[in-house]
Amino acid sequence: MEQVYLGLGSNLGDRSANLEEAISQITTEVGELISSSSVMETPAWGFLGPPFFNKVIKIKTKLNPIELLQSLKGIEKKMGRLTKTKVEDGKPVYADRLIDIDILIYGFHEIESEELTIPHPAMLQRDFVMIPLREIVDEETWEWINRTQ
Repeated sequence: MEQVYLGLGSNLGDRSANLEEAISQITTEVGELISSSSVMETPAWGFLGPPFFNKVIKIKTKLNPIELLQSLKGIEKKMGRLTKTKVEDGKPVYADRLIDIDILIYGFHEIESEELTIPHPAMLQRDFVMIPLREIVDEETWEWINRTQ
């Protein structure tokens, strides 16, 4: 079993309910919930839109990173996520999200592939990730994050 940190965000509809539904589906389909940060409300990042509710959760899972990614994308789709992050001129174009689930950390593994980069490459620049993450991350993982980024 691997310990995994996931970032969750929502800026459409009932944002609190969206986060809770995502966590419910994650615990049913992906793994055991170990801890959960408080919710942080932040302005939309990278585009104009309603503010987001963000939180970070820690889970244990038997899924490998690609299986985990596929399961999380399936949950997003089931919950009604309509758009995929588009890329224009090599840069992501962000948009409103009913739910967004990102793999931030997967054990102490560093992964770089077309599908997935772990640790999440932009997390250090995002207070809406780092502040909730700091609430629940253990010291060993925190030090590892700072060494790998």
